[in-house]
Amino acid sequence: MLTAVSALVLLAAPAEPFLRLRAVGDVMLGTSVPEGKLPPDDGAHLLDAVAPLLADADLTFANLEGPLCDSGTSAKCRKGGNCFAFRTPTSYARYIEAAGIDLASTANNHSGDFGEACRRETEAALDAHHVAWSGPPGSVARLTFKGKKVAMLGFHTSGSCNDVNDLAAAKKLVQSVRGQSDLVIVSFHGGAEGTNATRVKTGAERYLGENRGDLKAFTHGVIDAGADLVIGHGPHVVRGLELYKDRLIAYSLGNFATYGRFDLSGSLGFTVMLEVSLAEDGRFVGGKLFSTKQEGKGVPVPDDTARGAKLVRSLTLADFPKTGVHIDETSFALTP
Repeated sequence: MLTAVSALVLLAAPAEPFLRLRAVGDVMLGTSVPEGKLPPDDGAHLLDAVAPLLADADLTFANLEGPLCDSGTSAKCRKGGNCFAFRTPTSYARYIEAAGIDLASTANNHSGDFGEACRRETEAALDAHHVAWSGPPGSVARLTFKGKKVAMLGFHTSGSCNDVNDLAAAKKLVQSVRGQSDLVIVSFHGGAEGTNATRVKTGAERYLGENRGDLKAFTHGVIDAGADLVIGHGPHVVRGLELYKDRLIAYSLGNFATYGRFDLSGSLGFTVMLEVSLAEDGRFVGGKLFSTKQEGKGVPVPDDTARGAKLVRSLTLADFPKTGVHIDETSFALTP
C-alpha cells in the first residue's frame, strides 16, 4: 500500500523523455539566381561543421527558406539585376538529407519565389530524399517514431501557406491532425525582421506594412488546439523561449545556414540549435541550446563563445519572467 509520502513522490517524478528533437531556423544553401551565389564545391561541404549536431537527435527540423528548383522565372526579379529571390538547385536536397534533417517547413515568404511549378519541384526533391515537409494550405508532414505518429504543420503569414493570421483555421487544422497523431509539432514563419526584432510583442507585429502575426495569440491558440511543440523562425534573429500548458514555444531560431544573400552582421550572424525532449504525452521535459554562427558568406559552424544561447537566455528572462523556460547560465540546459 502506498503511503501519502510515497504517493507524493510518485506524483512528483519527472516524465521520461520519449522524443529528442533538434531544430534550427532559416536554411538557404545558396542560390543560382543571381549568378555567383552558390557555395564552393557545389555546396558539398557547406554543412560539414554542423552536421554532427544536426544528426545527433531522434528527429531534426529546419525551415527551408526558399525553394529547391532548377528553372523558372521570378516576379521578384526587376530590371537592373535587383532580384532578392532564392532558387537553390534540387541536387542540394541530398545535403539536407545527409546532414540528418528529417522535417522541413516550406511555409515562408520565399517558398513561392519562382512560382507554383517550383514549389512542386521542391516537394518532389524533399520526397526523394526522405525529408517530410509541410507548407501549402492543408499540408501535413508525417513520420512514425517508436510506433507513434508524429505530425508537423508549417505556417506562414500568407494564404499561400497554412496561415498564421487565420487563427480559427489554424486551430481547426491542428485539432484535425491531433485526432490522427500522437505528437503534433507546429512551425511558424512570422514576426518583424532584423536586429531590432528580438523581442516578442503583445498583439500583431508588422514589417514593411505587412501583418507578420499576433504570435502570442497564435502559439497559445495552436497549443490549446492540441500542438505539443511550437518552433518559430522569420525574424532572422533569436528570440526567447516560453512554456505554456507544459508545452515549449521557441519564438525564433534565427539564421542557421543562409549562404550568399543574407546580412549576417551582428546578431543576424549567430544563432542556436534547439534541443527539446518531449514526454510520450507531448509535455516538455528538458533540452539544451547549442550556439552556432555563420562565417564568411554564410558557412555555419559551432560558436564557442555561446553568443546565441546567452542572448536567448537574456531574452527569455526579459520577455517571459513568469512563463519562461529555465536556461542554465553555463551549460544552457533547459528545464521546465
